[in-house]
Amino acid sequence: MVDNHSLKIENAPVTLRELALNKVRQAIIAGYFKAGDRLVERQLTEQLGVSRSVVREVIRYLEAEGLIEILPKKGPIVAVLTWEIAEQIYNIRLLLEQEAAHDCAQRATEADKTLLRQQLQHIAQASREHDDIKRVEASQAFYETLFSVAKHTIAWEIVQRMNSRISRLRALTLAWPEREVAGFERMSRICQAIEENDAPRARQAVFEHLTEAASLAKQILSQQE
Repeated sequence: MVDNHSLKIENAPVTLRELALNKVRQAIIAGYFKAGDRLVERQLTEQLGVSRSVVREVIRYLEAEGLIEILPKKGPIVAVLTWEIAEQIYNIRLLLEQEAAHDCAQRATEADKTLLRQQLQHIAQASREHDDIKRVEASQAFYETLFSVAKHTIAWEIVQRMNSRISRLRALTLAWPEREVAGFERMSRICQAIEENDAPRARQAVFEHLTEAASLAKQILSQQE
């Protein structure tokens, strides 16, 4: 008789589809594939070294994430990110992240604070290396911890559904040279407020961070349009 514990897969292997999906997602977020670019199946199979069936799966997943759209007679293209879409994303983030930061600051233990500080340093390291993908991934890990400590699990599920688009916007704005205050500095202020268990200041720090990021995104996307 095999017990339940022995059936558990400790380290699930990463499938070829997952690897290909991550590669194409990162290429879109980093701007290697630009908005409006046509994604040709044959070229993607050659670039990724996978079958057409894997490429079609990847396209379906990224369409569901809002990174790809299918146009009649043209096929898949990189979705155009407009300010109209971005504004809605920032408004939802404002509602969810302010409350998550507030409650995180109230609940955070010393272990939680240590983890957030470590994740903040990962963001700083990625910034020093000018690695936009690592910076976006580190930022996502920071916010996942923030929502987890706040116990806002349903809110995080909502954020996760938008994460590909959020990551695209982060890559667009995090290193923008015209920021009044650097994105890392804004996140540091959120972290500091949480470390001091100052819930109102944590909420305010999120508001200032996202308000400035939204303003920059509007400027950048308006220029692109």
